Amino acid sequence: MLAIPKTVFVPALRHVRSCLLICCLALGFQSVAQKTDTSTVAIHIVNMEMITSVKTDSGEFDRLQGNVILQQGTDTLYCDSALMSKTSRNFEAFSNVRIAQAGGTHGTSDYLKYTSAVKRAFMSGNVRMADGKNNLECSELTYDLGPKIAIYDKGGRLYNDSTTVTSNRGEYNIGAHEARFKGNVHIVDTQYRIKSEDVQYNTESKVTVFYAHSVVTRDSGRSILETSDGWYDGKLGIAHFKGFSKIWNEGQYIEGDSLYYNKLTGLGIAVGHVVSIDTAHHSTMYCGRAVYYQKQRRLWATIKPVLQQVNGKDTFYIRADTFYSAPMVKNRKPAVADKKPDTLAQGAHSDTAAHPVLVLKDSVVRVPVSKADSDMRKMDSVASHDLPLPAISGKYRVPRSREDTGDVQAGREVAKQHTPAKKGKKHKSSEPVMTVATTDTAIADTTAPLYFIGYHHVLLFSDSLQGKCDSICYTRADSLIRMMYSPVAWSRKSQITGDTILMQLDSITLRKLYVPNNALVVSQSGPAMAHLWDQVQGKTLTAYFDSSTIKQMVVKPDAECIYYSKDDKGAYVGVIQSSGNRMFVFFDDQKIKNIRFDRDAHISLTPMLQADLPNMKLGKFKWLEEQRPRDKEELFR
Repeated sequence: MLAIPKTVFVPALRHVRSCLLICCLALGFQSVAQKTDTSTVAIHIVNMEMITSVKTDSGEFDRLQGNVILQQGTDTLYCDSALMSKTSRNFEAFSNVRIAQAGGTHGTSDYLKYTSAVKRAFMSGNVRMADGKNNLECSELTYDLGPKIAIYDKGGRLYNDSTTVTSNRGEYNIGAHEARFKGNVHIVDTQYRIKSEDVQYNTESKVTVFYAHSVVTRDSGRSILETSDGWYDGKLGIAHFKGFSKIWNEGQYIEGDSLYYNKLTGLGIAVGHVVSIDTAHHSTMYCGRAVYYQKQRRLWATIKPVLQQVNGKDTFYIRADTFYSAPMVKNRKPAVADKKPDTLAQGAHSDTAAHPVLVLKDSVVRVPVSKADSDMRKMDSVASHDLPLPAISGKYRVPRSREDTGDVQAGREVAKQHTPAKKGKKHKSSEPVMTVATTDTAIADTTAPLYFIGYHHVLLFSDSLQGKCDSICYTRADSLIRMMYSPVAWSRKSQITGDTILMQLDSITLRKLYVPNNALVVSQSGPAMAHLWDQVQGKTLTAYFDSSTIKQMVVKPDAECIYYSKDDKGAYVGVIQSSGNRMFVFFDDQKIKNIRFDRDAHISLTPMLQADLPNMKLGKFKWLEEQRPRDKEELFR
């Protein structure tokens, strides 16, 4: 047997080195070829300056030194020195290590350990991979050269001209441009930022898929998306989140079990346990489904929607089958149907203002108005103190908006499903109505106050005021609530009904109430079992409140009253029945204290024992206490 020395020196002459190299490696290549396909693992030594044979307890190796170049297929490795196994052809590379692949992918490191059979490299020390567009930096990396998959678990950074991703662990598929990052993930882009614990990211499409709690921030913090499951398209600004998710966008907050948001069109869709908050105006919408158009500031809310309006310690809630909200826009040239209309808002102060027709797609919600009420001045002079209403100039109107052609189909379908037009019997009113021309706008005025319209089975609740009707409109511009179609309002011990009820709020405290037609006020007198009711009815009614407590009212024309009079000790004296053209009623502690007529009054007093108590009811009498909401929880059931 030929004895091989532990170390053999090869002269630096190139022709001698090449001959010896072929002789020394021939047996090794032949041995490997008998076990493995050489087309897969064959490694060619393209260049070196020195080779040294080394024998250790783990086997025999060749130490290659000086501008070493190794090639396997189309992959080439460069280094200052390498230690290669004579049997497996696996090797270690040291100093100035560089991998170059077809297509422009290349990597550098201080050290590399390579498994030739599977074409896998372990790289450490100043590791950097690049594919022409993206760069990956880390301290340690496992790289599969075949599929071009790089894996690190001790921190790394993937970046290009516009985006940087850092994480504790990562797996980057260079060929597919897909990366999976885990642990303290930060994605910083010129357009957005993402924080997460587990995401998948495509370097070409900039689509991020979320597998753990994640936060997406855009527009210098003005827009924030938060989710644990879903995806986000960074180029288009489109997000589709599954599971509980949240969106903040310039004063608007929305959360739900599923969220869709398109930054370009401004369309947002939330489904399941939806909460939408307008932080600037302290209002919240709860529902099962919401569609929001950010640019137009329009909101559709369905599936048991409840609107909550907060001001300080006061809060009121409105529930309906469907809610629609949008900003009012400036009204320059209103078309008036009556030369002298009047409104609750301006009453005695103007003969020219009127409430607009609220036009929304195919439906028209008409708010009736009355003629100029000069008698309101008399009411104010007779009242113990003046309660003038703030003038509402009518500078805002309700716009009509077309469906945004840039919205996705889902948004269009939602709008179609909830067209507010109500079929059936039309409600007629003898009161004059003004119509308002409508226009379309691409981006709504961000300073314009919003209005809310609730359709069908409406309930209203606050500590001092409750209500029920079929449709309702609340406008922030004038703090006015319009209850339409069979409305009923309860304030403390009083019930008010009419064809339409308009309520003026001071903040959200009831300040004034107006019924333009078929007005009726009923208050229970004595215990419930007595079935005695104080009643006031007439064509129109205007009531003044102090801290949502009724203080006085004027009823006209055709005013009638049934009142159970008591003495100073609280004992019933008899039943007062009165009628006249105009009636002034004053209250104390929710009870009628005094009634005055200004002309042609007819008043009678019937002793209690002689009165037909079961039939002491006015023509419009109805007692609807069983329909009264008892608490706010009832609105959420």
